[in-house]
Amino acid sequence: MRSMYIGSGDVVALMSGITTESHRKLLRRFVSDEIPHYNAKRSPINALRAGAILEDRFFLALSDEYLPQYKVVSKEMDVCRATLDFAKVEHNKVVDFIELKTVFANDYLDINMYRESPEEEYLEFIRKHYKHNYEQVQYQLFCSELDAATLCYLEVQTYDDEENIKRNITPDEYIEFRIPRNEEFINSIRGRCTILQQIKNYYVKY
Repeated sequence: MRSMYIGSGDVVALMSGITTESHRKLLRRFVSDEIPHYNAKRSPINALRAGAILEDRFFLALSDEYLPQYKVVSKEMDVCRATLDFAKVEHNKVVDFIELKTVFANDYLDINMYRESPEEEYLEFIRKHYKHNYEQVQYQLFCSELDAATLCYLEVQTYDDEENIKRNITPDEYIEFRIPRNEEFINSIRGRCTILQQIKNYYVKY
């Protein structure tokens, strides 16, 4: 069935547990044979629309080594798929990636305080205040088999579409953190996905 996969955007629901509505909704989608389609650039939600536009603008600031919206499938569990915002690919193999998050002024100022912090300090901050971002990157590391990746926070300066479309992004407008692979958390991902892999394996026989 086409819908039998876990994507990057499903990580929060996957890890939230069976007692939550988000997890139940994920399970229903998993067996629905329906693939959800989103167009963030046409979203009525300002934050989603701005994020999609700024993602395109950020891509223009990267070197030619990076490819946008690069899809990877876990070799260990093909039920696990991830879309990498910007993947560095060498010889058809992902060697690094950047996960981009857009945040408005107040949040950006808080994050910016950790721009020059040592790894243990900024990891503690991100795990506490941006837990979902951290977990998503861990899932992407699992799917891509990498040991680390970059989590990048880009400042949203306005929700005006025209201004965002014209914006030229400079390094002082975003903050990069190197996120190492957390094998303990990845093992918990494996635990949650094992039964879903078994379900998929059973049904693809028919």
